[in-house]
Amino acid sequence: MELRLEGVSHRYGKLEALADIDLVVAAGETLALIGPSGCGKSTLLAIAGGLLQPSAGVVSVRGEPDPGCLNPFTYIFQDFALLPWRTVAGNIALPLEHHAIDARERAERIASALRLTGLEDFASAFPRQLSGGMRQRVGIARALVVRPAVLLLDEPLSALDAQTRELLAEDLLAIWSRQRGTRLYVTHNLHEALRLADRVAVLSRRPGRLREIVTIDIPVGERSAAHRAPQIAELYQRLWSLIAGEARAADREMQDA
Repeated sequence: MELRLEGVSHRYGKLEALADIDLVVAAGETLALIGPSGCGKSTLLAIAGGLLQPSAGVVSVRGEPDPGCLNPFTYIFQDFALLPWRTVAGNIALPLEHHAIDARERAERIASALRLTGLEDFASAFPRQLSGGMRQRVGIARALVVRPAVLLLDEPLSALDAQTRELLAEDLLAIWSRQRGTRLYVTHNLHEALRLADRVAVLSRRPGRLREIVTIDIPVGERSAAHRAPQIAELYQRLWSLIAGEARAADREMQDA
């Protein structure tokens, strides 16, 4: 499904968070959303997913979900938000409990999500027995079990150490190569955006406005290759040049506040 945001603005009382955002996330693509702290990235993601009604503008979709999609929109958050009294399989099963599916389909979906995320051997484990990276894999599996048409990711790797972030980034790319869907990915990490996204949308400081969209014209499988390093470095500098000054200004605003 294609996700469209047209003229989206939002206020929290007198605070203007977003201003006149026009953005299209094409069917099947991963679009990363970056910008200075406080620019409204998470607000825009919440509006895109229907958790927040915009002060102005329209959010719409084009196309139909694939057969088997139970929730057209599904979130993955920075906070794993797992239920500690449930096993891995029990946590993954949670979003299925509100759908009229039989026991066989439920078991198949859980097994498929476990396979996709490499958690088959941990189905009976509890969250306290898992590392941070493994707990986030459970969060990813829980989102994938409903086979969403649009996946909304709010800094899902930011709470992890650098090595675990890299491993999970590779896992996400492998999953996305096997499972159809459209993805809007909020991050403050430019390397992460360049590793995972097809395009990167850059927001200005508050109120967040769309400054530029940068296309990553490098095959995903080649982005870690040595011969692509100069192109990746050039793209990084381009993204940084778009947010550097505003990031410093936003940081000063937060300190003053």
